Amino acid sequence: MLEKTLGVRRQVSDVVAERIEQLIVDGVLKVGQALPSERRLCEKLGISRSALREGLKVLRGRGIIETTQGRDSRVATLNGTRDASPLMHLFNSQPRTLFDLLEVRALLEAESARLAALRGTDADFVLLTRRYEEMLAAHSQAVPVEPREHARLDHAFHLAVCEASHNPVLLHTLQSLTDLMLSTVFASVNNLYHRPLQKRQIDRQHTRLYHAVIERLPEQAQRAAREHIHSIRDNLKEIEQEEQRLVRATMRLEGWV
Repeated sequence: MLEKTLGVRRQVSDVVAERIEQLIVDGVLKVGQALPSERRLCEKLGISRSALREGLKVLRGRGIIETTQGRDSRVATLNGTRDASPLMHLFNSQPRTLFDLLEVRALLEAESARLAALRGTDADFVLLTRRYEEMLAAHSQAVPVEPREHARLDHAFHLAVCEASHNPVLLHTLQSLTDLMLSTVFASVNNLYHRPLQKRQIDRQHTRLYHAVIERLPEQAQRAAREHIHSIRDNLKEIEQEEQRLVRATMRLEGWV
């Protein structure tokens, strides 16, 4: 009888763990986010507190959640030591990676925008609208917002589009590239936002993308996302060429050549 009882408890704990894992895969619970209270989780999942605790124990064993002494449980960093990996160091250290990553962004974000226009729910669009309005508010402030904060808000808007795609693999692929993604967004913010023409262009592109998604126009959304990333790529390449021309002209002026 005891073995049977323990078997049932183990089975229930696995079911509870799988339901919480699904929330993580779907992006409802995000990396680093504290889990809701036990009471709320029990209410939402329709389970007992003992079943929840058994499920959390399973997740801790799998490394899916982590609990520090005296603090709440949180979703663990699922990609391991991403920041310390030699590959990520190489990517971050090479300037050409910026343009390689923009190619990846164009592919992934164009498809996520198309899927968001097809699959997005009203709740997704409420969240997307919130991110869009936060981004616009930062752009219109009298006191300029720090470039890194601009980059964070810009990235949050694009991530909200991807969340509305309801493709967990696509979402987690983009999230796994967060640090590198932020580097490309920061590059565009730092180099383009202080140039009035380019800033207006980026604002128009964000608006076009936003409206195409919430108006459920998949082809327009895909094109808007792709053209936005390509435009950033072309503008950054032009800035790079300008700097190279300036260096050559300065060297000639100083008698280097």
